[in-house]
Amino acid sequence: MGYQDLYHRAPYPARVVAASARGLVLRRRRYGPGTDDLVRAALERESWDQAAWDSYLGRRLDKIMEVARQRVRAYEAVPSAAWTGGLAALPLLHKNRLRADPRSFVREDAPRHLITEHTSGTSATPLSLFISREDYRDWYALVEARWRNWYGLSRQDRWGIVGGQAVVPPSATEPPYWVWNAAMRQLYLSSYHVAEHTAAAYVRAMDEHRITYLLGYPSSMHALALACQRLGIRPRPLRVVIGNAEPVLAHQREVISDVFGCPVRETYGMAEYVTAASECEHGRMHLWPEVGVTEVVEHDGPDPVATGQTGRFACTSLLNTTMPLIRYLVGDAGSVAPADEQCPCGRTLPILRAVEGRCDDLVRTVDGRLVGRLDPVFKGDLPIQGAQIIQEALDTFRVLVVPAPGFGPDAERSITSRLRERVGDVRVELELIDELPLGSNGKFKAVISRLPVSDR
Repeated sequence: MGYQDLYHRAPYPARVVAASARGLVLRRRRYGPGTDDLVRAALERESWDQAAWDSYLGRRLDKIMEVARQRVRAYEAVPSAAWTGGLAALPLLHKNRLRADPRSFVREDAPRHLITEHTSGTSATPLSLFISREDYRDWYALVEARWRNWYGLSRQDRWGIVGGQAVVPPSATEPPYWVWNAAMRQLYLSSYHVAEHTAAAYVRAMDEHRITYLLGYPSSMHALALACQRLGIRPRPLRVVIGNAEPVLAHQREVISDVFGCPVRETYGMAEYVTAASECEHGRMHLWPEVGVTEVVEHDGPDPVATGQTGRFACTSLLNTTMPLIRYLVGDAGSVAPADEQCPCGRTLPILRAVEGRCDDLVRTVDGRLVGRLDPVFKGDLPIQGAQIIQEALDTFRVLVVPAPGFGPDAERSITSRLRERVGDVRVELELIDELPLGSNGKFKAVISRLPVSDR
């Protein structure tokens, strides 16, 4: 019997002890005596002018390039001339290459004791990642500065997370659908058990644990908020709800904000530590320059697109000096604002205009366009609880809809019309279902493309 089975069979108090012990380990890894100084330095940088940023980031990039060229086996085949031609002269790094041999991207003089993380992302293909304890703490200092600090929070707050860890058995039919992690003041709520018949129990647990803010998958928090709306449950207002690991869609934001009585903020990042962003109080997404260089390149080539145009994100790590990834295609597409575009918040951090979605889940139209972020199809007063768009062929789309009371032919025509406005005169098949499917990692994908990779 494995550890997971023993954990699931244990009574709830024993699970709390196990989760809290794990939380203590994570807390010690993430934070140290210098964390508060790192947070203050990160906040101070947000007012730097462009010259200061250019100097700071230039030094970090030079350091990463030197490490990669001289001490990382994976880059041995890169011609010497490419290293002197600037970042754009270096080849793009595809995820399959990293998955094939992740250890070859670790510098040869790396510390013996590295923090190892495993992720499958949206592809369900395992990937191992390595980072030093020092860089790991630098990352969490940025999280403190640009998540908690921006939103008026601190590590002392009691908080909830709706995530994909199996904190309770999948077969559980009675609460608790969560576990309390005392070391991190965290109530970990299972994303797999959110439903109308469990919503009241989730809200009671949040109240009993005096949760002040919530972080997690927007799809799961939206499902919980919808269930509360239908049942007439009014949770105690939170300070903020923070979306993580998925885009926050407009209709999700509206419902979550209404039910929990607080703003909803979006974040962007990934386990590879090559790029990150967070939403300020004016609703703009700001990149964290210290994490990495975020280039926007052509969908079918290595060259940068024009400023402000949409393309693939090719990211170069600046924070993780142990596993330097150069021009790494993270799998997302979007656009970045011109450097001189300013936000009313006054921060000089670059503005991430849009994350259109996973490159794998952009849809291609008959006339050759790549289209992402199709959530505007579901804006307005449509009587739906959730929806998913699946491209089955160039000219065929299937839309899964969880209907709300009042859903009928008018709503069906509206969805079909709005989708066609964006992707052309295609066949649209609507399918009414009871519950939206989640991926194996507990995340929801709003748009799925079934096209062969060569056709995307």
